[in-house]
Amino acid sequence: MRKFKTSEDNRTNYIYYTAEGKKLVIKPGMVGDDGKAVTGEMITILHEMDDEQVDADRREEYHCPVHYQAYSDGEGDDADDRNSYLCDTAADPLEQMLASINEQEHSEKLDRLKAALTTLTDLQKDTVYKKFYRNMSNVDIAAEEGVSETAIRNRLKKIFANLAKKN
Repeated sequence: MRKFKTSEDNRTNYIYYTAEGKKLVIKPGMVGDDGKAVTGEMITILHEMDDEQVDADRREEYHCPVHYQAYSDGEGDDADDRNSYLCDTAADPLEQMLASINEQEHSEKLDRLKAALTTLTDLQKDTVYKKFYRNMSNVDIAAEEGVSETAIRNRLKKIFANLAKKN
């Protein structure tokens, strides 16, 4: 099973690995056991089949890592306690407490960040506003302010260091 696609430049031949790990290089013009010559079209088809398999493997990696059928005991009873995707933790007091703590920590961090933002200079506040609220790139900010992109990058670096110190 291949993990990557063969680049377009290297598709002049086809490399096949046997189950024992032996490497076979198939080139156009080679004659097979049946007496037929290998053509470039055959090699293209082999690479297309590999590409389809690599794409299918990549799609499978992004899917849910468990199958719902695997969480049944065979008698028709679900074993949802073994599958985090199937169990409902909404009524679990421990889960509610952990969610509350996480929410509280998040709001505390936001409060500290807001307090730290108020200590910035007007130029720094304006740069943060342009970068994160207007989603401008460093180049766009530099063009608007008439400075170099490096100056904006350095300014943002100082802002981040300043905010990290205060948080």
